[in-house]
Amino acid sequence: MCNVLQIARSTFYYEAKELPCEDHLVQAIVAIFHANRNDYGTRKIKFKLKEQGYNVSRRRIGRLMREQGLISTYTIAQYKPYKTASNESAVSNVLAREFKQEEARRFVVSDLTYVKVQHRWHYVCLLIDLSNREIIGHSAGPRKDAVLVSRAFASVQGDLQGIQWFHTDRGSEFKNQDIDQLLETFKIGRSLSMKGCPYDNAVAEATYK
Repeated sequence: MCNVLQIARSTFYYEAKELPCEDHLVQAIVAIFHANRNDYGTRKIKFKLKEQGYNVSRRRIGRLMREQGLISTYTIAQYKPYKTASNESAVSNVLAREFKQEEARRFVVSDLTYVKVQHRWHYVCLLIDLSNREIIGHSAGPRKDAVLVSRAFASVQGDLQGIQWFHTDRGSEFKNQDIDQLLETFKIGRSLSMKGCPYDNAVAEATYK
């Protein structure tokens, strides 16, 4: 009959094999994953399973992890900073790391950070009064530009002319024509960190941390 139907004899004699139960393997994978702060991927889980007597391929481990919804924290998208040309402005560092200020709003410092909102990176800008570390202005948005900084100034309560100095790093969002015009309008002095030196703006950096 196989010859008549032109099929291999092995097809006639084939018997479906019952898939092995994977419950114990799944439990072991889940236990290893959670015991290691959700950091382990297939490579490290394979190594740990081998210590327990399981000889399993990474492909199979990956399939079981997907079925259980286990995603290593190292596979989650991380923010990738984009390097830009350093601002070569001649503006000096007036603050000179004198972070202990007694007079209110004599020095206001700022910086940007990023947060993920609905799977997209957004930016946060804070204005910090060095006299008491109070956040006197803030803004957030999808773009890292002068508009974000301007909106932070717009949120400040009171007269902006009460601010004497504005200190930041040399990012283009802080040192540009729009921000220069804003500071000139309200007679606010300018201070910039030294090139490539985050310690010159340590308070703003530490606030975000």
